[in-house]
Amino acid sequence: MEKLDRYDIQILTELQADARLTNAELAQRVGLSAAPCWRRVRALEEAGYIKGYHAEIDRHRIGLGVLAFVRLDADRNTGERTREMEEAIRKIPEIVSCHYISGAGTFELQVVSRDLDTFSEFARKVLINLPNVKDIHTSFSLGEVKASSSWPLSHLDDAKAR
Repeated sequence: MEKLDRYDIQILTELQADARLTNAELAQRVGLSAAPCWRRVRALEEAGYIKGYHAEIDRHRIGLGVLAFVRLDADRNTGERTREMEEAIRKIPEIVSCHYISGAGTFELQVVSRDLDTFSEFARKVLINLPNVKDIHTSFSLGEVKASSSWPLSHLDDAKAR
């Protein structure tokens, strides 16, 4: 599956909005019959466009009131040391996102915690002791303006029109 057509794009749009749609509901929304819709969804999964289906859980409702943005500065940026750091980061559930970044620092993390005291302890016991960490810099979310797990897809329609 190399190119996405309007049906594929619409399927992705609908599933991002509600992944619990039945195949029949999805087919109706995108204007296909059930069998071709199901085949397209399977093809999108197999091609890696759809990586999985998840429930969106409110972190506040489960007691994770603190969201911290943590920049890690590496002591040395070598391949081996960076891989060690990546492996350690992947194993820590409180780190919900990790990105390589440009500019100052090596990684930018999103870390959740119950409260500031719990985060402080986590930073002192876990983050600063990750392999190859030289320093950490933390900012805290004071309120969420927008958080989305959906990707914009309009550029796919634009590319198709060219």
